[in-house]
Amino acid sequence: MHAIRITEPGGPEVLSWSEVPDPVPGEGEVLVDVAASAANRADVAQRQGNYAPPPGASEYPGLECSGTVAALGPGTGESGWSVGDPVCALLSGGGYAEKVSVPVGQLLPVPRGVDLVEAAALPEVACTVWSNLVMVAGLRAGETVLVHGGGSGIGTFAVQFARALGARVAVTAGSQEKLDRCRELGAEILINYRTEDFTERMREAGGADVVLDIMGGSYLDANLRSLATNGRLVIIALMGGRSAEADLGRMLVKRLSVQATTLRSRPREEKAAIVSGVLEQVWPLVEQGVVRPVVDRSVPMRNAAEAHRVMETSAHTGKILLTR
Repeated sequence: MHAIRITEPGGPEVLSWSEVPDPVPGEGEVLVDVAASAANRADVAQRQGNYAPPPGASEYPGLECSGTVAALGPGTGESGWSVGDPVCALLSGGGYAEKVSVPVGQLLPVPRGVDLVEAAALPEVACTVWSNLVMVAGLRAGETVLVHGGGSGIGTFAVQFARALGARVAVTAGSQEKLDRCRELGAEILINYRTEDFTERMREAGGADVVLDIMGGSYLDANLRSLATNGRLVIIALMGGRSAEADLGRMLVKRLSVQATTLRSRPREEKAAIVSGVLEQVWPLVEQGVVRPVVDRSVPMRNAAEAHRVMETSAHTGKILLTR
């Protein structure tokens, strides 16, 4: 088969479409013939040499895919999946390839009304958003959530999902075009982080009960100041650095909590539990059209470098798909 290899840490040019051995599904895994994958910030960090795959994961980038079941590995005969089934999957790596082995607990059926290629835009964002807004933050109807990076793949999905939960949604984004798209998806409070102070805007709005943050260190103090009493800050990426000082006094007085999570390195059992929750609570919303994948563009997988260049300039809104 062919896959995108990272020949050395560096820029997009180090992504090479190469012939490599076919994966062999291990115990509890199925082989998927990949129709599409999607680019994620974690793939960029891996390409740069800043985010190594967890032990046992494929060395190739790609944290999600869609395709069809090509073979069943040992111990999956009673899993309910059959060769030829259309699926999408949450991965620890290996999505930028023609074939990938997937733990059976990380497979999802393609939702009704979503085509096979478009389904590649769903697994990573759905699992990330559901696990953090529901499992970690406990977002409830009537609460306000601030979503940083509202125009990203995670952001566009989080806006729709939070609205479906009955929450009021605030977003930050870097252009009016992205803010307009967020409004169309259900965001009510629109903040251009290049020209506005999101902390002041959130204070005017009564504060956020939940902040879903992708920046980390550079936003820590401002995020804490943006929270309402009993607010919850959930950090899911570190685009603004990994360290900062926090005013613990403010946290004590307002009873704030800060939690940081990652999805890729979780054990299979935890990922399977998240996938199960997504299937039960998110997939019906997708099939009803309440939440939909937002796809900015599709790029041939062999041209993954182009997708990474677009992602690094933040010129996209929603997901960038990589197609066979």
